[in-house]
Parts: sequence; C-alpha cells; structure tokens
Amino acid sequence: GFYWLLPKVGFGKLDAVDYLALGVIFSSTDTVCTLQVISQDETPRLYSLVFGEGVVNDATSVVLFNAIKNMDITKIKSGAVLKVIGDFLYLFATSTILGATIGLFTAYVLKALYFGRHSTDREVALMALMAYLSYMLAELLSLSGILTVFFCGIVMSHYAWHNVTESSRITTRHIFATLSFIAETFIFLYVGMDALDMDKWKTTQASFKTSIGIFGVIISLILLGRAAFVFPLSILSNFMSGNSEKAPITFKHQVVIWWAGLMRGAVSIALAYNQFTFSGVTQDPVHATIITSTIVVVFFTTLVFGFLTRPMISAMLPQHRHREPAGGRSTGSNSPKDEFILPFLGDEDASGSGSGFVQAKRSISMMLERPIHTVHIYWRKFDDRFMRPIFGGPRSY
Repeated sequence: GFYWLLPKVGFGKLDAVDYLALGVIFSSTDTVCTLQVISQDETPRLYSLVFGEGVVNDATSVVLFNAIKNMDITKIKSGAVLKVIGDFLYLFATSTILGATIGLFTAYVLKALYFGRHSTDREVALMALMAYLSYMLAELLSLSGILTVFFCGIVMSHYAWHNVTESSRITTRHIFATLSFIAETFIFLYVGMDALDMDKWKTTQASFKTSIGIFGVIISLILLGRAAFVFPLSILSNFMSGNSEKAPITFKHQVVIWWAGLMRGAVSIALAYNQFTFSGVTQDPVHATIITSTIVVVFFTTLVFGFLTRPMISAMLPQHRHREPAGGRSTGSNSPKDEFILPFLGDEDASGSGSGFVQAKRSISMMLERPIHTVHIYWRKFDDRFMRPIFGGPRSY
C-alpha cells in the first residue's frame, strides 16, 4: 500500500526495505484504551480476543521487523518473500522456546531449591533476574528479546507463581506494575519532548500539502488494513466454529475488535526510530519526514480514536453504558491481596466462591478451566499429569 500510494502524494524516495518496514511499523497496535472500557465480566470472549491480540501483536511486529531488516536489498529476488517468512518463523519459534525454557527452569528452581524459601526478597529477585536473563540471552543469540521475555513471563505466571510465598506474589505484582507504569510514562514523555524537537521538523523538506497527504495515506491504510484483517478472520472463525458451544463473533464485536487496533503507540515510535534514525538523529529529509509523520499519527490515533472509544463501545455494546468504569473499586470486602490470587492462566483453586478475587476475573478463569475445544482439553490433561507435578501449581481437575 505504501509503495503505491506514497508516490501519488509526492513522496516516493524510499527503497523496498523501507516500504516493508513502514508496513510493520504501523501494524503494531495499542489496545489499552479499548481494554479500559470493555468489561471482562459482561463480554469475556471479546475481552480475551482484544487482550490476546494486543499482547502478541507488538512482539510479533518486532520479530517481523527484525526479519525485514536482515534482508539484503541488493539481492531481492522472487525467493525474498520466502526468506523473510522463514526468518520470521525461525525468530518466533526460537525466541518462544528460549523464553519458555527459562521460565520452566525458574519454576523448577523455585520449587526444588530451598535457599530462598520463605524469603520474599530472594524470590522476587530470582524471578526478576531470570526474566532479565532471558532477554539478554535472546539479544546475545540475535533473537527477539521482547518475545522471549514475554513467553518467559507467561510460563512463570503459570508455574513459578505457585512456588513462591503469598507476600512474594503481592510484592512482585506491585513492583512490575509500578515499573511498567514508569516505563510507559517515560516513553510518552519522550515522544512528547521529541515532538518539540524543532531540528527534525526543520530537516524535513516536505511541503504542508505533502505532509497532509502522507498522513492521510497512513491513516487510510491503517483503517483498511485493520478491516481486511479483522472481518475476514472473524467470519472464518465463525464458520469453523459451526454449531459448537462457542458463541459466534457478532458484527458489533467485530467492529469493536477493529476499532481496538486503530491506535498506535510506543512500539511504532521505537521501530520508526530504529529504522530511520541513527541513535535518534537523522539528517536525511526523507527519513525526518517519516519520523515526524509517525509522531503525528501516534498523537492523532491516541487522542482522537482514544477519545471516541467509550462512545463507540457504548453504541456497539449498550450493556456497557451504565457500568462502573474500569479500575473502580468494588464495594465488597475483598482484601487488597485478593486481586493477585489469579495468575495469568487461571486455576481451579482461584475459582471457588470463597476465594474473594474480583468478579471481573472469574469469567476468563471459568473459560480456561472448562475448555470446550479438544486441543485445550488435551493440553490441560497433559499439564496436570506431567508438567505441574514437576514445575509446580495445583491441578485443574
């Protein structure tokens, strides 16, 4: 799309790898705004679809971006596409295996060794350092550090979570939530400060008309590309489900999923800087134009689409209109530790009526504990029989 449309607005001085990189840069989504509005309890499947796509999308974009950067532009032939696909699958598979392996090793260490048992500081330090080790090993092996640490975290949440004390669970949750918030705030501050960097705006030689054209092309391709991805796959999913117990993805839910992926965030900024600058600086007018256009698109989608998210979801899902805003405190007697009982993948011990965890988490937990698909059922049986006895965690059945 960029290859055909950007020259029509007077901007076509990029090579093939740059066009492919632009496609990846603006494929990365930021679903935070939508997740804050959607109710887990009322629409658990919709929430899981939006959340699941969001957490995998950024990592996949980074892996695909790295595969594209490894392309040799002087040797682009008919087999170049296959090479990119092969590199992507290699990076995805090896990064996933590395992350899962380190996560399992961490869970086994916490379960089998006793040097840190009942010591919150050592348990927290071990989990944090092992997660960091997974990232460093991935970078050392030229793999995807983001994807590796992502799957390492999933495995730790599923197994290692049960091998630490309750105080370690609460402490870990607070520490990483705080660090995540600080990092996200820092990134947006950096983007805001960089938007005021007049050197980049002066370096670009694109006219106002050309800049508006570039912005229009990017927004149009985001809207069309998102629609071409969501609606056909949703229809295919409904067709494959047939008469199963799983409810179909309604058209209104498809619209919400489509809208959730329109916002662009920090990953798009980071990838743009990685491709079109050197240490955050560029003297190339064409590259400076891409950087400034990316900043404008991120600001526009975050502010405009983010502002319209709540009215749009209220129109598509009327049951959300009178719901308490996400993040609001329950009026029940839940203790502060209750919301940390349920790990990433959920377990039977967290689903009882006396567990006291927040109601919003119960729906997803029930979906995971009572699978209706054959693959999921076999996985739970395998997990209960072989994995949990070694790496930790209560059985599901």
